[in-house]
Amino acid sequence: MTQLDQISLLGLRVHGRHGVLPSERTDGQEFVTDAVLWLDTRAAAAADDLSLTVDYGDLARRLAKVVAGEPVALIETLAERLAAECLSDGRVWQVQITVHKPTAPIGLPVCDVTVTILRSRT
Repeated sequence: MTQLDQISLLGLRVHGRHGVLPSERTDGQEFVTDAVLWLDTRAAAAADDLSLTVDYGDLARRLAKVVAGEPVALIETLAERLAAECLSDGRVWQVQITVHKPTAPIGLPVCDVTVTILRSRT
């Protein structure tokens, strides 16, 4: 297998309505997403052609739409949906998604709550 390169999109902040509590569904909160994509960027680099790689501006808009979209109870589910969106681009072979929920209502002071998943094309 060819060595793969990485494109990282870190700290995408989007308001969403995910969670198990009714207040999380009605009020929502900010979610922060990190996406690390593994793909071969050599053709894009050689041709200096954006169409041959992942456009991270487009990727950010697609991921933001998922976070702002249909609510789910678990950030694990949200992470799966984000990974699937990344893998829908046939150039992406593997993706690592971290979903941050910094204001998770757990009743104790914490800096952040995260779920990180790693998914590959099968």
